Amino acid sequence: MSETQVEEAIEVIIEKEKQFAIVLYNDDVNTFDHVINCLVKICSHQVTQAEQCANIVHFKGKCQVNNGTLKEMQKQCTALLDEQLSAKIEDKK
Repeated sequence: MSETQVEEAIEVIIEKEKQFAIVLYNDDVNTFDHVINCLVKICSHQVTQAEQCANIVHFKGKCQVNNGTLKEMQKQCTALLDEQLSAKIEDKK
């Protein structure tokens, strides 16, 4: 295997392992109960964790609610958006 092929293989592995985060933003529309229920159902949070995230979103304006591979985060972020929540995926640095 050439040095170039090894470098390309390493880049593929790094990209697959790269982590992304879902950030949930505050809005004036959704109730705490709705946000909590969505985090439990979609992001597999425990109720206490979902409540803490909802409070952080309310008081700080945003909260990182989950992280993982891009594919995983795209699925969850889409589900949160479908529930009318404000969320986006960010590159986890």
